[in-house]
Amino acid sequence: MADQSFQTAPLLVTQSRWQAVLQHRLVRILLNAALIGTWIALFRPIYPYLRIIATRHDFRTNQIVLVGIIILLIIRILDSGTRPKLDAMPQWVPLPLLLVAFSTIGFLLNARFWDVNTLAATLFGIGSYGLLGLWLTPQRWKAGLPAALLMIAVLPFGDHMQTFVGYPVRLYTAQFVAEILATVNITSVGVDTILVFENGVSHIDLPCSGVKSLWTGGMFLLAVTWLEQRQIGWRWGLIALLFTVVLLAGNLFRVLILTVTGPIFGLDTFAEVIHVPLGVLTFVIACLLALLLLRWAPLPTGSVFRITPQRQPLLAPVLIATFTLASLLYVARPIQAASKHTVALTPPASLDITPQPLTADEYDMLSRDGADAVERWAFEWEDISGTMILIASDSWRAHHRPERCFEVYGLQLEDSQTHLVATDFPLRKVALADPNGSQSFSAVYWFQSSDQLTDDYATRIWADLAPEQQEWVLTSILFDANVDISAAETEALYAALRETIAVYLERWG
Repeated sequence: MADQSFQTAPLLVTQSRWQAVLQHRLVRILLNAALIGTWIALFRPIYPYLRIIATRHDFRTNQIVLVGIIILLIIRILDSGTRPKLDAMPQWVPLPLLLVAFSTIGFLLNARFWDVNTLAATLFGIGSYGLLGLWLTPQRWKAGLPAALLMIAVLPFGDHMQTFVGYPVRLYTAQFVAEILATVNITSVGVDTILVFENGVSHIDLPCSGVKSLWTGGMFLLAVTWLEQRQIGWRWGLIALLFTVVLLAGNLFRVLILTVTGPIFGLDTFAEVIHVPLGVLTFVIACLLALLLLRWAPLPTGSVFRITPQRQPLLAPVLIATFTLASLLYVARPIQAASKHTVALTPPASLDITPQPLTADEYDMLSRDGADAVERWAFEWEDISGTMILIASDSWRAHHRPERCFEVYGLQLEDSQTHLVATDFPLRKVALADPNGSQSFSAVYWFQSSDQLTDDYATRIWADLAPEQQEWVLTSILFDANVDISAAETEALYAALRETIAVYLERWG
């Protein structure tokens, strides 16, 4: 017992001396500044991505929502009379510290193995709110959780859900609709028909339509939870689960109505007209139901932590050292080397081309993401001219959604929908205009492997989950004018390129 007291004595002396140092207000302020500064420095690689979201016009909805949340947050803070104490030392609170640790470790793992910007930004948001909890009372921190989650949800999850979640949801929805129709002896409409038709009429990209309604609905639920001052607990989780089920059921109902209206009765134009109202109607019904159920959830009362927060004199320097060490341990995902295959993409013999070499930055970006071959040509085909790019890779990272590139180059996206060149040849036709709207352009693209051809970016991504990855080629064509996508001469161009790519993929294999 005496030995144990002797061993702990130096630590007690150190803590006592440190507590004496902390009596100076300036020291406490500097420690807090260093703590926050090392945290901000740790996540410095994601700031260019956050700047893109905050400035680019294609994230305008996210920006408007973020501004609205910030204004409401400022109003709430002013009404509550909260004033920051710059010299208040952090306190030991298990749950916020757990979020900080989880975010730090997750950020390092994501950087090393996945390099997903949205995931990194999400971890930054979660960890930052966890860090804030070291200065707030547990009750105030728990009450602010919906607002924090709402700000994190402003990140462009809608596009990612459309890509990563949209494909399996659309697939299972189409299968379910096909089974429903089969029960009434309608077997002529298969899963592929439903997928292509629904994808074709759903080109109006509303947040309350289709899979994106899950993101919009989630933001609505968090906003109402915050404004109604409701508690996030097990009852809230049940409401969120039921809300998700209702949204998915509404999407199923929408696809069923569109399928009956279009492929079965042949009223394609009418199906396109009712697509948006159906999406809005089902979304509004789901939101009203969630609002009614949410008022059943209890208000936050009493303490939400069993452990009383305590000021720990050594917590600040330990966290500063931890964040500094994490910054030193940060390792970015290694650049994926291109394959050693030397198969080249060659144009059809009948296509008159002029090579347009990539810039050094463009080449480095595609090579870093694992492109095996890239060709960009200005072309002429009968009376048609334009620019095309072909990107071959066995990794989805080297491919992209061409609509984004068109917008980056200053063109406005007016329409994007599926066009069937043949029953086994869907491509995406895109209508574009210059910033002034004085000139229109047409574009098409598709993704092609040795046994599959699709215009769906999500399908391309999910194909990489197969045990053996295949080589895929993205073909993106931007015409110099507004052309008839379904004309015989343009469809002959698609067919020639499809055959050329098939030869490339055969040689690759």
